[in-house]
Amino acid sequence: MRLLVATDAWAPQVNGVVRSLEHMAAAAAGHGFDPVFLTPRDFRSLPMPGYAEIRLALCTPARLSRIWDRLSPTHVHVATEGTIGHAVRRRCLAQGRPFTTSYHTRFPEYLAARAPVPQAWSYAWLRRFHNAAAGTMVSTPSLERELAARGFRGLMRWTRGVDTDLFRPADPGAPAPAAFAGLPRPIFLFVGRVAVEKNVAAFLGLDLPGTKVVVGDGPDRGRLAAAHPHARFLGTRTGAELAALYAGSDAFVFPSLTDTFGIVLLEALACGLPVAAYPVTGPLDVIAGTGAGILDADLRAAALAALAVPRARCRAEALRRTWAESARQFFGNIASAHAGASIIRAPAVDAACPG
Repeated sequence: MRLLVATDAWAPQVNGVVRSLEHMAAAAAGHGFDPVFLTPRDFRSLPMPGYAEIRLALCTPARLSRIWDRLSPTHVHVATEGTIGHAVRRRCLAQGRPFTTSYHTRFPEYLAARAPVPQAWSYAWLRRFHNAAAGTMVSTPSLERELAARGFRGLMRWTRGVDTDLFRPADPGAPAPAAFAGLPRPIFLFVGRVAVEKNVAAFLGLDLPGTKVVVGDGPDRGRLAAAHPHARFLGTRTGAELAALYAGSDAFVFPSLTDTFGIVLLEALACGLPVAAYPVTGPLDVIAGTGAGILDADLRAAALAALAVPRARCRAEALRRTWAESARQFFGNIASAHAGASIIRAPAVDAACPG
């Protein structure tokens, strides 16, 4: 079974969508699938205004048709709602082919943070996009309930995992990361995209002892670094280097109000790092009731209380979250959705969609 995954998010982007899809690709053979990816690398692309890391693919029908004929997919998953996602969705509908989608990003909230666009308009657009699919994958129970209340249909659960061999507590006696040398303790860490939708400014504005450290890059990095000279901005770190930063910190602060999950939460827990976050979708599903972190509308209080959370409890919670289970759900959803799909034709308005 050849699975075509259409995604507007791909390397060199570093985010939860890319990491999730990479892990699914690694597990695909064990579930009987041969994955092929359609990404911005397959087309001419332009940098997104104000966010050059994100490429907008110029996904022409002729180019897509040539690639499609070469790949000959038996199953299709549309991972994102960008130009590539729209083009593949439109082709599937025109051919009467079933496909699945996944809801990774709260675009209505992200867009509202940058422009005066009513969220009701954005959700109506997203509902039309996803309701044409045979199934839409969501990462958490709270997100599923929220989208169902907004009229989204065919919702399917697809959780996330963490590599607990890579992300693990520091070995006894291991030195602190060199990046932390001389920094006052405790170290409060944030990892993620440095952009307005991640609410990093709320973290940096907290009155906390010790040092605030930001790992990641994005369009707001320069502005926030200038506004908060006592914080340390380390840029993007990956792999073992990132794991060491988690393990060498004292608390992980997750200020986002809009994430649908937050894979960084699991990475922090796997390294034995307690989490402080707001009680919203994502943290509520990952942290609430586990004893592995503190959720509070007062983020400063949560951050300070997280310092007392036993690190062993964090690690134990992360060990319950595997990529193997995530892959089982993902490929099971695709198989069942395609097997039982009823075909939904594209509404006429789709002719005006990008892609």
